[in-house]
Amino acid sequence: MAISLPHESAPAVPAGGDAHFSLSSSARVLGTLHLGPGANIAQGAVVRSHDGAVRLGAGSAVLENGVIIGMPQHPVTVGERTFLDHRSVVLGAEVGALCDVGGASILMPGARIGTRCLLGEGTLIPAGTVVPDDSVVVGRPGRILRRTTADDLERLRKRRGGSLDLPGQPLTAFSARDRAEDAPMGQLYTFRDKHPLVHPTATLFSSAEVTGDVIIGPGCIIGPGVKILGDGNGPVRIGAGVQVLANTVLHRLSDHALTLEDGVIIGPGCTVHGSHVGANTVVEPGAILCDGTRLGRGSFVGAGSLVKQGSAFADGAHVEGFPATQTGTLASLPPVPRWALRPEDLPGLRRIG
Repeated sequence: MAISLPHESAPAVPAGGDAHFSLSSSARVLGTLHLGPGANIAQGAVVRSHDGAVRLGAGSAVLENGVIIGMPQHPVTVGERTFLDHRSVVLGAEVGALCDVGGASILMPGARIGTRCLLGEGTLIPAGTVVPDDSVVVGRPGRILRRTTADDLERLRKRRGGSLDLPGQPLTAFSARDRAEDAPMGQLYTFRDKHPLVHPTATLFSSAEVTGDVIIGPGCIIGPGVKILGDGNGPVRIGAGVQVLANTVLHRLSDHALTLEDGVIIGPGCTVHGSHVGANTVVEPGAILCDGTRLGRGSFVGAGSLVKQGSAFADGAHVEGFPATQTGTLASLPPVPRWALRPEDLPGLRRIG
């Protein structure tokens, strides 16, 4: 059985780490973060740490477009010399030392990954799952394929400059109390004479980018790294109180509009093409809504789900899977997830870089 494990091309981190951490200019760190020496936060990565709830060990790495969200109820701890590969999403989970978490993996709140674990690319670890030390895990949802072998450990060693030693370095708190999120309107671009319209009460984080025929309604929150592309023949319309969270992409194709009704919560790390999403629907991290999707009001899409082109679901649908099917019907509106932002969170978030 062929599996896709994390790439070996990421930069090796010496056993002793470096005297400082590395933060790319395009990365965003919001709140107070605890870092060990030699930690690396790469281009486009987003780390959101409420009340200091994210801890990255010495020599750890959050690679390109990764997302970490830690909350007091569900903190994030990443062990020393662990690599979270490109576009991985970690929400309130614990990852042990010397792990490789494959690109586009999703770790949900309360998940616990042991030491020296390998997660294949695109692996989904559901909320509360415990993965023991020395496990190789693949799939959506993830299953333990086998124990790590000598070859796996050699792979880990090679990626870390020839050593699996742990530096045992203390963490240091970093925050930027004097610097608020700097460009509250993000970046707005005209396309074919169409310019985005953003309600004055909406919040766009500085690294969000919005292009073309897009209207964003009152009270919306458009998170860091979000890309909204209104560059086809149909409009993008975003209602009131919508959240589109870190590193999500909204893109309508040439013959479908993209509409998010009031109160929708998307992301982080999602991809939404020309879809119609009903009011108060929650789309969990890493989900993909293909062109022509229609979700009724108050629906729920599970983490990492793939909703196929042209799929349609009635109000209150519980949708999950790869590809997604309706697995139930909700008796009430889905609750606001703890990983969502609240207006009262915004004044307290500060960024580094």
